[in-house]
Amino acid sequence: MSQSHMRVSEQVNGSEACPIREIIDRVGGKWSVQIIVAVVDGPVRFTELERSIEGISRRMLTLTLRNLERDGLIERTVYPTVPPRVEYAATDMVRELHEPLAALAAWAAGNRKRIVAAREAYDRRNGSS
Repeated sequence: MSQSHMRVSEQVNGSEACPIREIIDRVGGKWSVQIIVAVVDGPVRFTELERSIEGISRRMLTLTLRNLERDGLIERTVYPTVPPRVEYAATDMVRELHEPLAALAAWAAGNRKRIVAAREAYDRRNGSS
């Protein structure tokens, strides 16, 4: 392997590597999108998130929140009350992401019927059920 290829491999495999695919998977994940939309307008408590996101389990909500916090996309604030109050808020990165994410959601909603029709046509052509 040439020297230039070795340096690229070292950079990709280094501790600072964060593949674009991994980032897109995180912010585009089923639950992440809904959490991002929920926190962008202001701090939200765990139970509010749990109620507003249909179908998410407590465990999945907890894991997704931890991953989003780890990636710097949300901030977690614990207030020293009994019981402790915890709020989640958007970071500047999420506020920056919200506009393109909202545009993508609008595109999906606007094209939903066309996509369903395309799937049905594909299934008819290919004998799928």
